[in-house]
Amino acid sequence: MKAKLFEPYTLKNVELKNRIVMAPMCMYSSNHEDGKVENWHRIHYTSRAVGGVGLIIQEATAVTPQGRISPQDLGIWDDEHIEGLKELVDLMKEQGAKTGIQLAHAGRKAVLEGDILAPSAIPFNDEMKTPVEMTAGDIKETITAFIKGAERAKKAGFDVIELHGAHGYLINEFLSPLSNKRTDEYGGSAENRYRFLREIIDGTKQVWDGPLLVRVSAKDYHDDGLDVEDYVVFAQWMKEQGVDLIDVSSGALVPARIPVFPGYQVKLAEAIKNGAGIDTGAVGLITTGIQAEEILQNERADLVLLARELLRDPYWPRTAARELGVEIESPKQYERGW
Repeated sequence: MKAKLFEPYTLKNVELKNRIVMAPMCMYSSNHEDGKVENWHRIHYTSRAVGGVGLIIQEATAVTPQGRISPQDLGIWDDEHIEGLKELVDLMKEQGAKTGIQLAHAGRKAVLEGDILAPSAIPFNDEMKTPVEMTAGDIKETITAFIKGAERAKKAGFDVIELHGAHGYLINEFLSPLSNKRTDEYGGSAENRYRFLREIIDGTKQVWDGPLLVRVSAKDYHDDGLDVEDYVVFAQWMKEQGVDLIDVSSGALVPARIPVFPGYQVKLAEAIKNGAGIDTGAVGLITTGIQAEEILQNERADLVLLARELLRDPYWPRTAARELGVEIESPKQYERGW
C-alpha cells in the first residue's frame, strides 16, 4: 500500500508535495518589538523546508499592534512588514515548501501595555488584564485590519492564508458564549457570534483568491461552552463562504483540564470532516509516521499538522519516510549523507 502521507494534495489551486504541514507556532523572536522578520525566522522556517515539509504555516502574525500576543510577535499591520515576509517566503519556496501565514488577533489574551480588546469585558483568568469591550467601530476596524493583512500576505507571496479562530484569541472569543456576552448583532445566537468571522472571511475573499484555511478550537472543555457539534455547524457555514479547509485544534478559550494523549484531537477533525463535508487538518500529539499514516488512510483528516515534533526534528518527513519504507527526494547537497 502506497503511503498516503507522501502523496500530493491539492488545496484549491496549490499543490502540496505531501500531506505534512508545519503548524503555526509563535517564536516570540521579533526582538525590536516592531513585528519584523529576524534572522531567527529565516533559519527556523527554512530549515523545515529543507527537511521536506509540504506546507509551512507561519506563526500567528498580528493584524494590529494591539492584537499581538506579546511584544515579540511578528506583525503584518504595516506595509513595512512586507519586505521581510517576502524574503522569508522566497527562502522557503526555494527549498520546495509551499508557504502559509496565520493572520491573528490575540484579543483578551494579549500581554501588552495599554488597553486590550475583546467582545466582552471578561478577563481570561484572575491574573490577566480585563479587556475593554469592543465598540462597533472597533469591530469594523479590526475586520478591516484582517483584510489589509490578507492584502499584504498576497504581496509577500504566500500560497495559503489561515485565519486564527482558535486557542482563545479574538475570533474564538466571539464564537463562544463563554467569552461573548454581547447583546448586539455580534452576540447572543450562534449566527450572531459567528458574524465577526463571517465578515472577516467575506472581506478576505474580496482580496484573496488563494486557499483559505481557518483554525478552530472545536471544544471548549467547559459544560457551558462549545463542543464539536457546534463547530460542525460553523464549518458548514465556512464551507458555504468558500473556506477550503478547517485546521482543527481545541481548548485554550478558558482555563480547563484537558485530557491529553497521542492524537487526542483527531476525532474532532474527523467529526467536522464527516459532519460538514469539508476537508480538515488534524493536529495534536501526532509524532510518528505510522500514526500520521493511520489518520490519512482511514480518512479521518486530509492533512496532518505537526508542531512540537518539528521543533524536535526539523527533518521529520525523512524520519517518517524511513518508518513507512518510502523513498523521498533529498536535497542534492545532502545526498551523500542520506
